[in-house]
Amino acid sequence: MSDFDLADRPTVMLLAGCFCSLQQDVEREVKLSEDLNLMVTSNRMTMKSVANLVLAVNKLSKSLSLCGRDLSDVELCGAIMDCVVEGWSNSSGTRKPVFQRCSSVHKFTVSDEYQKDFILTTGEMKLQAITLRAGNGDRKVNFEMCHYRPPCSSSIRSLTVLLSVSENLHISCSMEDGKVSLELESLTEINQEDGLDRFLFIKNTPPGGSLVSFESVKFRGWFISTSSVEIDHSVEMCQAATASRVTCFKVF
Repeated sequence: MSDFDLADRPTVMLLAGCFCSLQQDVEREVKLSEDLNLMVTSNRMTMKSVANLVLAVNKLSKSLSLCGRDLSDVELCGAIMDCVVEGWSNSSGTRKPVFQRCSSVHKFTVSDEYQKDFILTTGEMKLQAITLRAGNGDRKVNFEMCHYRPPCSSSIRSLTVLLSVSENLHISCSMEDGKVSLELESLTEINQEDGLDRFLFIKNTPPGGSLVSFESVKFRGWFISTSSVEIDHSVEMCQAATASRVTCFKVF
């Protein structure tokens, strides 16, 4: 069921004018945002089709607001089609959640409030957080972050991100014995069918703040963290407010 009243949508008033002319072709332009219009052409429009169109426009406007304004023409077209055309699985007839990529790759480094920087230990292929001395700045991990838009049916209201250490090495999460572990997986391609949600994190920034946290999409309530203890270099997943763990970071 929709979470808004059709009567409250300004789009309804514009489309309602089409309803009075059922016997001829109708063309109307719907302004979705400052730089995006939707042209509607149809004949013998019914009130049901008007309602369906309004629902689609509402979903589209919410989705584009999450993606921001840095979409290319191809990405914008993909976002529109993903909202208007729903995917259904053949076996059960239930909707299959799809995370849609909606931005280019951004590179950045991470440090915590204790000035620990993220590095990659090449022998064990794991992340650590250490305080780098002068002249060792080249050891910092240059992460690659790509934004993904959550499905329209998802309760997530923030951008989700894929965090990569290199082109084919990505941060992921798994659970064993009730504890979530942070891992690095080497994959040349990540498919929706393989469980994309284990690679995705919710990037949260408190209002007016400059620090960010990364919460697992698959295991909600678990965050990427470092230790407040100087000699502890671990980078692990932890639950919110875990003693001696830091979950908010500076991103450069």
